[in-house]
Amino acid sequence: MHTVTSNTSEVCGASLPRKTTARGAAYFEAGDGETLILIHGVGMRLEAWAPQIAAFAKTHRVIAVDMPGHGGSEKIPAGSTVTDFVAWFGRFLDDMRIARANIAGHSMGALISGGAAASFADRIIRLAYLNGVYRRDPAAKAAVLARAAAIRTSGVDTKGPLLRWFGDDPQSQRARELTRAWLEGVDPEGYAIAYTAFASGDETYADCWPSVTCPALFLTGSGDPNSTREMAEQMASRTPNGWVRIVDGHRHMVNLTAPETVNALMAEWLTCREKPV
Repeated sequence: MHTVTSNTSEVCGASLPRKTTARGAAYFEAGDGETLILIHGVGMRLEAWAPQIAAFAKTHRVIAVDMPGHGGSEKIPAGSTVTDFVAWFGRFLDDMRIARANIAGHSMGALISGGAAASFADRIIRLAYLNGVYRRDPAAKAAVLARAAAIRTSGVDTKGPLLRWFGDDPQSQRARELTRAWLEGVDPEGYAIAYTAFASGDETYADCWPSVTCPALFLTGSGDPNSTREMAEQMASRTPNGWVRIVDGHRHMVNLTAPETVNALMAEWLTCREKPV
């Protein structure tokens, strides 16, 4: 297994150069080899994958894409659901003329990647579901729906996510400040559309895991209060070729706060034809 290490200090706040598809999806591409597509979460942008882009562009064709209404990508209509975001991703594959790819999604991006594996399985080689949600309990469901409803009147909350997503450890400080800047710069309407879909989308594809047969990594942080260890374990147990990896001592933005660990686990995933023993 070829592993490339990276660390949080290498994460750069500068924008990466983008290209845009005919239908308005912005992306950054680097490297050659088997295709790996990276989809970020709500309020973020493709630069949130900087440590993974740096590592895997040495071994793969890496494409990081801005979600609709984020970064340089055009919005999709208000009221769009997770299913609409999955359809958008299918169109992105068509526009990029990508027949098959490895897909890694984080948070909302995980919901999209999981929906893609359920909807057009023949196009997905492997799936990595990072810090993704699954069947929230009633209290968590009520809280996220309330946050979604508040966006229209209160705007983008830049404080709450930072409190939920990061601990107070020094190694998270750089990632926290980058995340704050991305949240402060996100398009409010694009954020509202995506967050509303995210809030109500945890059960959209929840029954589909038994039909997802590609190698599937379910990864989260041990301290993530929203995308929990239990959720990852439940999804993996229902997925024929799925397995769980937990990053101890980290929360929601594990790919930024623990990039060396996440890159090693993703490198393992990218070599698997079936779940590791």
